[in-house]
Amino acid sequence: MTLFLAFLAGVAGTAAAVSIGTRRLGFAGQSPADYAAATKTFDLVRHLDGRMICEGVIFGPTGRVSSRFVANVLVTWDGDSGRMSERFQYSSGETQLREWRLTILANGRIQAEADDLVGIGEGELSGAGLKLTYRIRLPEGSGGHILDAIDWMYLIDNGTIINRSQFRKYGIKVAELVATIRPVEA
Repeated sequence: MTLFLAFLAGVAGTAAAVSIGTRRLGFAGQSPADYAAATKTFDLVRHLDGRMICEGVIFGPTGRVSSRFVANVLVTWDGDSGRMSERFQYSSGETQLREWRLTILANGRIQAEADDLVGIGEGELSGAGLKLTYRIRLPEGSGGHILDAIDWMYLIDNGTIINRSQFRKYGIKVAELVATIRPVEA
């Protein structure tokens, strides 16, 4: 029986090491400093402003697409304070509204608030990247769960913003979102 317990301990240790390594090397292991040297700098007031369109997909816990969406977005700024109003239309026919209240602080720091957030989201801009972390409460129709979220937005050369977000419950990834955000053509 001792050999079997040693085997199980080895399997558990390996699983723990892989889990820790994935967190440090994977999506959650990114740092805003990783994008500081980018030739194009993400200026939130300039690049996330006016009427925008957001198109994306949401992946469920198995990695399969569980929903598609298009969102009409309007972003306005008054100095370092902004409002981002989003109107999502999901492939299921459901509509969702969200309004973010954004504040740009010193040293590229950002605060974000919305009615479905638990507390205040914190972010950091660096080079072409923006990292935002927050806790979000799902609608009651989706279980009302509180999830930990990490949003990464990457500015690409043509001005499009690529958004990738992961949502976790008890440290386990339960959903991922990938979307593009770009200005609406006039």
